[in-house]
Amino acid sequence: MSERIAPTRTPAFEARLKKRYAAERRFRALGLGAILFSVAVLVFLLGTMALNGLGGFQRVELEIPIDFTEAGIAADPATMQQPGAVQSLEAQGLREVVQFFAQQELGEEAAPELGGQAWRDVAAAIMADPSILRETVTFSLPASADLASGYEGEGSPEMQALAQRLYAEGQIAKNFDPGFLSRSDATNPQQVGIWGALKGSMLTMLVTLLLAFPIGVLAALYLEEYAPKNRWTDMIELSINNLAAVPSIIFGLLGLAVFLTLFPNLRSAPVIGGMTLALMTMPVIVIAGRNAIKAVPPSIRDGALAIGASPVQVVFHHVLPLALPGILTGTIIGMARALGETAPLLMIGMRAFVATPPEGFTSPATVLPMQIFLWSDEIDRGFVERTSAAIIVLLLFLLVMNGLAIYLRNKFEKTW
Repeated sequence: MSERIAPTRTPAFEARLKKRYAAERRFRALGLGAILFSVAVLVFLLGTMALNGLGGFQRVELEIPIDFTEAGIAADPATMQQPGAVQSLEAQGLREVVQFFAQQELGEEAAPELGGQAWRDVAAAIMADPSILRETVTFSLPASADLASGYEGEGSPEMQALAQRLYAEGQIAKNFDPGFLSRSDATNPQQVGIWGALKGSMLTMLVTLLLAFPIGVLAALYLEEYAPKNRWTDMIELSINNLAAVPSIIFGLLGLAVFLTLFPNLRSAPVIGGMTLALMTMPVIVIAGRNAIKAVPPSIRDGALAIGASPVQVVFHHVLPLALPGILTGTIIGMARALGETAPLLMIGMRAFVATPPEGFTSPATVLPMQIFLWSDEIDRGFVERTSAAIIVLLLFLLVMNGLAIYLRNKFEKTW
């Protein structure tokens, strides 16, 4: 007599299976929803920055024809290559010449609304090509901040009416401003640029990388490969993990108390900013480096030792090259965090108004995030647009850094 086998798919089993499948579908839907929400927020952020920032790459300009044959200004190519070329042109009355032709073209009412430093754009054109002094050239010169606000439909009714009249006569327009990428900070939104802050960021990041990367990698190698396992090593590891979570303002206070005490004449210099940010970045590199070194299989070490390699050769010829992609990933994360920091740099004085690009690591400078922070406090609409444009440049700078890191990581990546 055969035994009767109980069915395995009972109604209770089917109900539990149905609930499990439903829970799995809900989980997948929640995960997909989270991804879509994140993408939507990112698209909204980038879209808002792009819409607001497009105007920041433009400026309101007045069309001014200048007949240099009547100006009485002389310049030869050799003189225009000298450091004092701008002062020479100013001494010959270039500022007054530009104002004279602006008054002829625009009239008594609109001529004063030409930007106070507009003559410098003319000077730059003369220095680039002195032959224009024998011609009549039409320049697009920046308008004043008040007239620019009137052109945007803001400001006083008088300025709005004047801007409308000039627009109807074809004497005013909003054009792309290539000088935004080559000028430094200014008090007029029509004259500001980001080159000074961008160069300061580059110099500061270079100092940070040169200090934090080798020290962080060597510290990770020592702790993972050579350091004995005792309570002192445990204390060091705990301290490094805690330093990685310390608020950045604390590192600014440390830089203020130590570096500016040792080098009081280097306030707001990229070298001080780089050393301060290196302190903040180093723990991140050490932690990422240790994890990357730990991920290298022990068989690599054993094989190298078996063929006669010394412990130092094992580390630097085998372990470090295999761990380098992970180390580079941690480095770029730390550098990206340092690039966007403002709090530590506030403490060491890098929020100063700097109208010229830094000449070196010890020159006064500011950085791009600090420039954005300073412009965001301004109430002028022109500065609002310039702030959004500077944010776009900062994001592009960060994208270039990440792209370089990905390239280096893929180049050095090895499989085993």
